[in-house]
Amino acid sequence: MKNFITIGLPSKGRLKDKSVAFFDNKGFKILQNIKERNYFASIENKPGIKIIYLHAKEIIQRLGDGTIDLGISGLDLLNESEKNLRDKIIIKKKLNFGDAKLVVAVPNDWIDVQTIADLEEVAFDMRSRRNTRLRVATKYPNLTNNFLISKGVTQYKLVYSLGATETYPFIGSSEIITDITSTGKTLADNNLRVLKDGLILKSAACLFTSKKRLSKINSFLKLII
Repeated sequence: MKNFITIGLPSKGRLKDKSVAFFDNKGFKILQNIKERNYFASIENKPGIKIIYLHAKEIIQRLGDGTIDLGISGLDLLNESEKNLRDKIIIKKKLNFGDAKLVVAVPNDWIDVQTIADLEEVAFDMRSRRNTRLRVATKYPNLTNNFLISKGVTQYKLVYSLGATETYPFIGSSEIITDITSTGKTLADNNLRVLKDGLILKSAACLFTSKKRLSKINSFLKLII
């Protein structure tokens, strides 16, 4: 089993479909194994390669511990990971799908808040008047924390989002959010807008490899990059 090349692909949605198409276009046709609950697949005429479908975040984890050799996931998820995990993963190729942005968004009726500097003023005002901190809902605490600190915002606290982050300001769980967005439509539909200088990260799907397994898969990589 150790001689297998193991590839982790996203388990659902457009990212899964685009990842499968990427390998198909390189001449590696993925065959779904219907007997194994769709978690596993193989590549036509390539018995030494196996596919495992995982959550995009888990792909990063498994690359880090070397239990998969290469995989497709989002740059945002790599950058959100701890440094000791990132150091074990190599970005081999940025792919032409999965484009998205991690942004800071505020309610539309915050008309006086257009920039991060304005946000810092609001945060200080909340701290001095109400002795409360600006709450920022997010699924990306590390990236959000690093960004806000780099911009001089200090009077805030993070609220970890378990889903539908864009609803948090309107149910009283936070004042603002950071969230990943492709078109901005979901934010706009929920009466949120991105600050003018609120871009935290431009993300995309990438082909990643495990540093630990790189020498094993170099010849295969030459065929798909």
